[in-house]
Amino acid sequence: MSLQSTNAGKQQLKDKIALSVIWLSASITVGFLLWVVWYILSNGLSHVDWDFITSNYTTIGQESGIWPMIVSTLYMVAASIAVAAPLGIMTAIYLTEYAKVGSRLVKVIRFCTESLAGIPSIIYGLFGMTFFVVVLGFGYSILSGALTLSILILPVIIRTTEEALMAVPQTYREGSYGLGASKIYTIWRLILPSAMPGIVTSIILSVGRVIGESAPVFMTAGMVARIPESMLDSGRTLTVHLYKLTQELYTIHEWNQAYATATILIVIVLVINMITKLIASRFNTATY
Repeated sequence: MSLQSTNAGKQQLKDKIALSVIWLSASITVGFLLWVVWYILSNGLSHVDWDFITSNYTTIGQESGIWPMIVSTLYMVAASIAVAAPLGIMTAIYLTEYAKVGSRLVKVIRFCTESLAGIPSIIYGLFGMTFFVVVLGFGYSILSGALTLSILILPVIIRTTEEALMAVPQTYREGSYGLGASKIYTIWRLILPSAMPGIVTSIILSVGRVIGESAPVFMTAGMVARIPESMLDSGRTLTVHLYKLTQELYTIHEWNQAYATATILIVIVLVINMITKLIASRFNTATY
């Protein structure tokens, strides 16, 4: 056997080993996900019904529904996106369409967004409690929680929107400028519509992040289990409610409540991820 064939055999063996490790890692990852989803759904799905979703919640046990938490979560999502989406999209437009590549200001902005993405969420909660709750005087309210979460999701919106804008072919811009259109007109009527699927994807990912956060929320919005009458009222989101339930697991009924709430959260997150994948696939199809 020649030296060349021996080396080829060793290389094939290495490739097979590497491929086996890759498949094993992927299988373990998928297995963990399926295990978590199955464990939560198998324990909580039987305790989810219409009355559980639509009724109120009282600490003395007369009612154990999650409707106030659902409403508070929707308020939190809507307010956070209303603040973060315009800021994030406008920042991404500046970085891709106006800023000079490699300039010092661009480097500073990118460093700030990357730093924001790496800060633990509990730090956001501490900042929000200090600044929005105390300094600005908003108190424990939906507004304080939404402003805190809007800062938290800014890096996601900025980065994803930036990628969507850069994916728009340069020929679109050149053709628009060649026809005499202004820069702002080109961005508003051509670039943004072409990048809209990616922008929507960034917003949907941010919605999932807002729904899944707990530490920044209970440190700024409080944990009052009732429907907030205004943005300055305190409220309890689904994740905070689940956290609160886990601190009171004294009876089997409270365990069932916790599993049922976790089931609702799992379903919401899975639906959001499915919508994100669908939009991304359509965006890729349109691009090609």
